[in-house]
Amino acid sequence: MPNVFRRLVLHVAFAGALSASATLFAQTDTPAGQIDDGLNLRFANGIAAVVEDKIITVDDIRRELAPILPQLRRDSRNQQEFSQKLERVQDEIIRNLVDRALIVKEFRKDERRKIPDSYIDNAIQEQLATQFQGDRARFLAYLKSRGFTLRDYRKEMEEEIIYGYMRGQQRKSANVVSPAKVESYYRANQEKFHQDEQVHLRMIQLNRGEQTDEQLLAQAEEILAKFRAGTSFEELAKEYTQDSRKTRGGDWGWQKRADLKPEFSEPLFALKAGEVSRPVLQKEGVYLLYAEDRKEAGVPPIAEVREQIETILAQQMTREAQEKWLERLRKGAYVRLY
Repeated sequence: MPNVFRRLVLHVAFAGALSASATLFAQTDTPAGQIDDGLNLRFANGIAAVVEDKIITVDDIRRELAPILPQLRRDSRNQQEFSQKLERVQDEIIRNLVDRALIVKEFRKDERRKIPDSYIDNAIQEQLATQFQGDRARFLAYLKSRGFTLRDYRKEMEEEIIYGYMRGQQRKSANVVSPAKVESYYRANQEKFHQDEQVHLRMIQLNRGEQTDEQLLAQAEEILAKFRAGTSFEELAKEYTQDSRKTRGGDWGWQKRADLKPEFSEPLFALKAGEVSRPVLQKEGVYLLYAEDRKEAGVPPIAEVREQIETILAQQMTREAQEKWLERLRKGAYVRLY
């Protein structure tokens, strides 16, 4: 096999194909005819598009549409809104199926590229095990219901793997983000990164149980004395706190004022980094609040948001590159939409 394929890359593509084909399988148990998708009326001859020598049928669209159709109905306020949304989704599915056919065609232009039979075999075996509980008779009945032979289905699985591989290759080639682009985006989008004042909170919670206020406060003061004597708040929280963050040393992460009730936000945001509050007595118990660190309101330095910006730009570049790539494929192919 030519080394244009690395085994790792094919494994990634294979995994993507399994996910895509699982969607198709999932709707085999969906009762037909519950919701009128309007496809038979819209495409009276049963054909939605022709891409080179590949025909995209109403059944192809319906398989993609079936998993999302009930939610589309639930999200629509009336029949008119449902019909409008339905047609938009159908158009998007048709475009995706056309693009998929063009991508497969592009792959096949290079005769050196080939999906090993073992990958297709593995994909089918995986579906047989996960979607049909290993019941081959049920699997064959599903193929029959689609008018498919096993050979037809193998071809479909092969195309799913090709599609995943080719899209993956485009993503890999388009997501290198230069430092200059990151800095330019940061300067032009300062408002997007503005953050409220925040405190990194650690907390010790002592539940009331049968204790009086005086007993709870006395226990809290004992813990405070140990903190002042040099024991870290994290260690004290691991020993004393009675909430779900015990093993994490009472770590509740970064908190904004709006995240907390006033009886907690006011004492917490009055603290400097490294300080602990006086006991906060509540009906359910008593709390000690510790400010591990603080972030003042404003735009963080670029170092703190660099990774976030790189992700945004990489996704943007990938979308743009893939759209240019697909546009090139569309221009060089025969595509007819009905």
